[in-house]
Amino acid sequence: MLCEKHLKIFPLCRMDYKSAMARQLEMVERCIGSEGAENFLMQVEHPPVITLGRSAEREDMRTSTTLLRRRGIEVAETNRGGKITYHGPGQLVVYPIIHLRHRGRDLHRYLRELEAWVMELLAAWGIAAQTNPPHTGVWVDGAKIASIGIAVRRWVAYHGVALNVTTDMDCFDHIVPCGLEDAEMVSMASLIRRNLQLHEVASEAAGSFRKCFDFP
Repeated sequence: MLCEKHLKIFPLCRMDYKSAMARQLEMVERCIGSEGAENFLMQVEHPPVITLGRSAEREDMRTSTTLLRRRGIEVAETNRGGKITYHGPGQLVVYPIIHLRHRGRDLHRYLRELEAWVMELLAAWGIAAQTNPPHTGVWVDGAKIASIGIAVRRWVAYHGVALNVTTDMDCFDHIVPCGLEDAEMVSMASLIRRNLQLHEVASEAAGSFRKCFDFP
């Protein structure tokens, strides 16, 4: 019999990548220890950082690490799945730390559910988004608006979703996003052409995540 599950949502905050990673690992242990009763949702805006996932290839870096750091962009290796991506101001990064016993211990199902949740969230702003198999993530008319990469420890999933809200798209020029040579990146703000506040998208994201993933 599954234990009753709860979701604690942390409000949007600005946090460097290394600190967010350490915070996630603390919550992973709590989720494991509670056997899935305790689950968490972090929402973060990172200072500029390029992260290299487990499948990242150095040739996907278009700008040297030295030059990036001179421009105030950190480079960090990470244990999430996927290749290379950018995080920075104006991007909503959502880190769900949840036990997959509640999702059938099915990693692929969970990834598809994350995509469906992002598409439902975007629909609230009138943005019709799609998936792009076999690639993981969410697209709008061929341009990528959200990247997804996760890791799993003892059936607890962490890392998550990066959604471009008002992100400076020029920052993606430093990399081959997600290893996709011809990938075009897009933001919510560029699609709906009105002022957007990151906190309003974060608030909607938290509520829709609770609903989509069946948390009370």
